[in-house]
Amino acid sequence: MDNLKYTPENITSLGEDEVFVFGSNLRGMHCGGAARTAVERFGAIMEQGEGMQGQSYAIPTMQGGVETIKPYVDRFIDLATEWDQTTFYVTRIGCGIAGFKDEDIAPLFDRAYDLYNVRLPESFAKIIRKNRENSGH
Repeated sequence: MDNLKYTPENITSLGEDEVFVFGSNLRGMHCGGAARTAVERFGAIMEQGEGMQGQSYAIPTMQGGVETIKPYVDRFIDLATEWDQTTFYVTRIGCGIAGFKDEDIAPLFDRAYDLYNVRLPESFAKIIRKNRENSGH
């Protein structure tokens, strides 16, 4: 069921059990876009390209095609499933500096769509809903 709660366009603060999920590169050079915000506001660590860092979670998006991003997204979804007392705000990972389209990345988060503690960008949620309707789910 769609909870109609999306990741806000511009996150400037988080509550205690909230995590900012951003796209990174494997070297953890968090210099631009949401990655820079993660360093400046939410405890992301330079040179750490994946995983929990302070109140943020890095998903590498700069290493190749969409298929190279999927394993990292799957690991994130597994963690979010276990950490069900934490709310995760997924940004439009891969859709800025990495150059992917929402239509490329959104389907990777299909499993997360049903998790009550994961907020997706509205654009991702709409694409997942449309894909599910088209496939008869």
